[in-house]
Amino acid sequence: MANKNYQKPSPQTQEEAMKIARATQRPAQTKEQTKLIAQGIQKGIEQYKKQQKEKSRELNKRRKKAAHSSGPESEQAETGPSTRETIVYGQHWLPWLLLGLTWLGIGVYRMMR
Repeated sequence: MANKNYQKPSPQTQEEAMKIARATQRPAQTKEQTKLIAQGIQKGIEQYKKQQKEKSRELNKRRKKAAHSSGPESEQAETGPSTRETIVYGQHWLPWLLLGLTWLGIGVYRMMR
């Protein structure tokens, strides 16, 4: 039997796949070959969308699990003090140095002119 969960691809996906196939079309390529390429692209797009949905579901499950586990305060008291992670975004000094040198160079150039 065929896969019951198979859904017909959306018209937007079909159009996008056909645009990509036409953009990469070779001069001696027939319409049938272009359609086959478009179908392959379409399957790739569908597979990508499925993977993104799975990742999204998995992320939502993790968020819910974390929210439920950190919700009750009595559990935290039993496990000890909680450590909180902080993310620090450090900037490199090189881009700022290059920007300053550029402005300095522009200023010197304008003064010499």
